[in-house]
Amino acid sequence: MQIIAGSHTESQYKDDRRVNKLPDAGLVKLPQGHPEVSFGRTGILIANLGTPDSTGYRAMRRYLNEFLSDRRVIDYPRWKWQPVLQLIVLTRRPFTSGRAYRTIWNTEANESPLLTITRQQTDLLSERLEKRFGDAVRVDFCMRYGNPSVSSVLDRMLTAGCRRIVYFPLYPQYSATTTATACDQLFRALMTRNWQPSVRVVEPYFEHPGYIRALASAVEAAWSQLDFEPQLLLTSFHGLPERYLREGDPYHCHCQKTARLLCQQLGWVPDRLAVSFQSRFGPEAWLQPYTDEETIRLARAGCERLAVMAPGFAADCIETLEEIEEQIQHGFRAAGGRHFAYIPCLNASLAHIDMLEDIIVDNLAGWV
Repeated sequence: MQIIAGSHTESQYKDDRRVNKLPDAGLVKLPQGHPEVSFGRTGILIANLGTPDSTGYRAMRRYLNEFLSDRRVIDYPRWKWQPVLQLIVLTRRPFTSGRAYRTIWNTEANESPLLTITRQQTDLLSERLEKRFGDAVRVDFCMRYGNPSVSSVLDRMLTAGCRRIVYFPLYPQYSATTTATACDQLFRALMTRNWQPSVRVVEPYFEHPGYIRALASAVEAAWSQLDFEPQLLLTSFHGLPERYLREGDPYHCHCQKTARLLCQQLGWVPDRLAVSFQSRFGPEAWLQPYTDEETIRLARAGCERLAVMAPGFAADCIETLEEIEEQIQHGFRAAGGRHFAYIPCLNASLAHIDMLEDIIVDNLAGWV
């Protein structure tokens, strides 16, 4: 049953007549003074890490403060960490991070590549799922840090009548620092709603056959376009403190399995593909080997032709476009490497959208 009164606040959801096209939808006349109520749709909410609103100091500081204040990311006691963060880290890092972002910024759209690509992914998935299910579904995206926020997009979906939501954190490998904190943020938002929707959270897809096939297709496509034959493919995953592994985080195991399955899908012998971890932060030991140090070691050991990909990122971002393609490539060449290729993330490729659609459809079972 569909209950509708008045118009919605968001322009993209104003046409209530579209809601009435839902299967078995009816229109009930509400008593005078009854609040607006709309239901009957299922929302697919895609979540990614986040992005600053601009490369300026204030926007960078606001974004980094939200990110580095997350207890899932930095779990030191607040009394110890917050003075360091506010008085030391956030006085300098917004400048260096801003400079890094400016090297990759989408100046035409005035936004980060991560935001551009996530929007492309969402638009393509929306087109496909609306062809399958009509107006019964609504696809949108949010960011754990920055904008659009989880809470604001959740409001849009509820206003549009989404009483069931499939929440899809775009992290193939599970970690408390990524998947769990994305879920935390959704649950916090739900705590403030009087009428909570039913929610399904998509499980990590590190071993999903479609994901592995998509990665292999990306490697094969890149290989066919190179003017050299790489001696090694280095799969670089985002780093994590080693103690998280000892405390039960499955991330390291998920990364290793993804790499192993990718190697098998490509039909390669194991020594043609290796695993490393990037983007470490702070003084403690992180998962090793470190990508920046490993690429230098490889060059000095005689590896002149190297390809690097980042299977853990669903979209190219600062860690891939600036850290790998610029900083790590520079270090490899300075150490004696001659040929370096960065293989882009799956982004909005056909194989990636196919895989995401398949996973979403599986999670819609019984709902649509």
